[in-house]
Amino acid sequence: QVQLVESGGGLVQPGGSLRLSCAGSGNIFSTYSMGWYRQAPGKERESVAWITSGGYTGYQDSVKGRFTISSDNAKKMVYLQMSSLKPEDTAVYYCNMILGGKIYWGQGTQVTVSS
Repeated sequence: QVQLVESGGGLVQPGGSLRLSCAGSGNIFSTYSMGWYRQAPGKERESVAWITSGGYTGYQDSVKGRFTISSDNAKKMVYLQMSSLKPEDTAVYYCNMILGGKIYWGQGTQVTVSS
């Protein structure tokens, strides 16, 4: 069983920054990938960024240059540093892990970008 817990969401003004964290626990092997998704009201959940245990990263086009994903494999943590935030970044952000052919999700953390 794998558990994922996100933290770091909140209210931030446009142009501001926020750092999300996701802590993984449980039966996590060495080879996995982790990522961040988001879901805005009335919209489908979408991928934002991902990182493999080997350090390869990928980003949705709309966040390239503004968001940075990183991880600490020893601590089973993944982070999302978000800068130059825009109102359209407002959403519930979810951490996920793909491990052994299964997908695990955290409970989500709300990010609101508003003046």
